[in-house]
Amino acid sequence: MQKLRVLVVDDSASVRETLTRILESDPSIEVMGTASDPFVAAKKIQEEVPDVITLDVEMPRMDGITFLRKIMSQRPIPVVMCSSLTEEGSTTLMQALEAGAVDVILKPRVDIPRFLEDSKIRICDVVKAAGHARLRNVPASRNAEQRRNAQKKLTADAMLPPPNGHAMARTTERIVCIGASTGGTESLRTVLEDLPPDSPGIVIVQHMPEKFTEAFARRLNGICAVEVKEAHDGDTVLRGQVLIAPGNKHTLLQRSGARYYVQVKDGPLVTRHRPSVDVLFRSAARYAGANAAGIIMTGMGDDGARGLAEMKAAGAYTIAQDEATCVVFGMPKEAIARGAADKVMPLQNIAGEIVRIGRQ
Repeated sequence: MQKLRVLVVDDSASVRETLTRILESDPSIEVMGTASDPFVAAKKIQEEVPDVITLDVEMPRMDGITFLRKIMSQRPIPVVMCSSLTEEGSTTLMQALEAGAVDVILKPRVDIPRFLEDSKIRICDVVKAAGHARLRNVPASRNAEQRRNAQKKLTADAMLPPPNGHAMARTTERIVCIGASTGGTESLRTVLEDLPPDSPGIVIVQHMPEKFTEAFARRLNGICAVEVKEAHDGDTVLRGQVLIAPGNKHTLLQRSGARYYVQVKDGPLVTRHRPSVDVLFRSAARYAGANAAGIIMTGMGDDGARGLAEMKAAGAYTIAQDEATCVVFGMPKEAIARGAADKVMPLQNIAGEIVRIGRQ
């Protein structure tokens, strides 16, 4: 099996060393080289084109965003941005996603064992997913299943029991739950920008590190007619409002009488993620039933596929994004294969379908 070749670009020697060690702990990844700044990286790319680049944001001589834009305009290569856990850094990374970065990762911290272990999982998964991202003038990617890490995945059972068939009967108010991963930031922007201010309440799990989800929500809130905010424990799900699950926390839908609200809590990685789409979808199946609609969008892996099937079995209306408009057709493909999707549709039709659901 041909390995995924990665170029690590970071001005810190210790970060380059740590990232190399983490990436090469996955047998399907090979670090073909490292570079201390974009000028060194450019020379290495001229000699050998990597499958994926991990790119620091702040570097001497040229910042990462400028270099990213040059890459995407001259020779598009999947790029994963690497940043420290800061509010300023997370805001900058929103610009990187707009400029064409496939995803973002946090710089690994070797001083916290649990953080490092979780970082290994996310970093390797994000880089592998980037290797399958659809970019202009980029050759078709290799089989995603061949790149999957063999590590055992916890399921949503780790957070809550399966649906029990006692979800609330159908009412007039609808709730929409959306799950996305690689390519989801820009795909979600496309959907949410087209929603009117009276759209049904929406809860979203987008695989992103903590801090970045808050910046992502602020960015969307500034350009959308609906209100977009990072979810906080106890927030009510309201019409005209979108709640985005915070990074590194699971977000579940709960019910008190006729009121739906979210529970934000710690927990293990579920299907290799925290937050997990499966956890959100299972909670919707348990507590909303036919009052909910579930939408699974672009992303690698199978997070959300089982949960969408549980939502459908509980009476919810379910949608999967089609292959042609996905950056990575992994999560929707798995859901479709399970028979979990009532409808498969292109990205540009999803907003209209949400509006239709809200008016039923």
